[in-house]
Amino acid sequence: MVRVQAGRLRTKLGEYYASEGADDQIMVELPKGTYALTFHPRNHGPGRNHASTHAHEAPGSLDASGRTSRAGIVAVVAFSVVLASVVAVATDRFLNRRVAEAHVATDNPDVPVAFHVFWKGFLTGPQEPWVIFSNAAFVGRPYVGMRYYNRAKDSGAVILDHYTGVGEVLAVHALDGVFGKLRQQIRVKRGSLFSLDDAKNDDLIFIGSPSENLTLLELPATEEFIFKQITSGPRTGTMEIINSHPGTGEPKEFLPSPPDQSLSEDFSVIALKRGLNPAHAVLILAGATTIGTQAAVEYVCQQNSLEELLLRLSVSNSGELRPFEAVIRVKVAKGVPVGSQLVALRKGPA
Repeated sequence: MVRVQAGRLRTKLGEYYASEGADDQIMVELPKGTYALTFHPRNHGPGRNHASTHAHEAPGSLDASGRTSRAGIVAVVAFSVVLASVVAVATDRFLNRRVAEAHVATDNPDVPVAFHVFWKGFLTGPQEPWVIFSNAAFVGRPYVGMRYYNRAKDSGAVILDHYTGVGEVLAVHALDGVFGKLRQQIRVKRGSLFSLDDAKNDDLIFIGSPSENLTLLELPATEEFIFKQITSGPRTGTMEIINSHPGTGEPKEFLPSPPDQSLSEDFSVIALKRGLNPAHAVLILAGATTIGTQAAVEYVCQQNSLEELLLRLSVSNSGELRPFEAVIRVKVAKGVPVGSQLVALRKGPA
């Protein structure tokens, strides 16, 4: 950005001195390779006889020329001030980003090192990351009953898309607290308003499973642990997590508590992927239920669990976090996640 603006200023200066500033006695230049302005007397070429030209000008013309020259210099200086401001802001962001990368452990001594290591990729981009929370489509009304929109049966029905789960609400709050400690802001948007243009240009954090966060279906999603809705039997409608390549002792699927029982156990996916633009990251934090989603976010917002995850991923305090997919088992009591355990982990390619 700085180089582009500096190049534009050089071009404008050249245009000015080739036209209305052709008779200016003082030239302002921005030499290539530097952002420092220089001021020096103009050395007119042999093709211009300024002494004879000005000798026959009327005093009024001299005054007008002087005013034009002064106005031109004022304009150039004003533009230079703008450039200086741009340089200052860009330099500040650049230095802050480099400090965050080079001094992960000391950037903010009040924040555990694990937070800097895990979230570093979402702190150094040119824009704040987007947090996209699930925003399921419903049909019906709260006072007569609501259910998920079914494209096959509900064509033409009025869709309600202004509801989300309690887990997603608490999850956004937890993320905001962590990013506040890390001196970074987040931008929040509900899934139904999210566009693929945003996905190409920003780092993304998705809160909620693909069953409710439908935008996830259009992005590079998980490959090892895949959400799937059960379509038959007593668990019809329940979300399960399919284990594509079960390891030794691992189940082929992870299921929450049956729908006819109080929720006491849930499973969640935590996955870091590369985005549509490989320069950006996508973090997926999703449970089979809204409580599982809350637990997934809390897992990466708490020091002990985050340190456990980094240890299992073999990431040091100065290391770089690579793509991965993980599953956690969540214990639930009275609708609140009270404990989480990492039960499956897959490391992605470097």
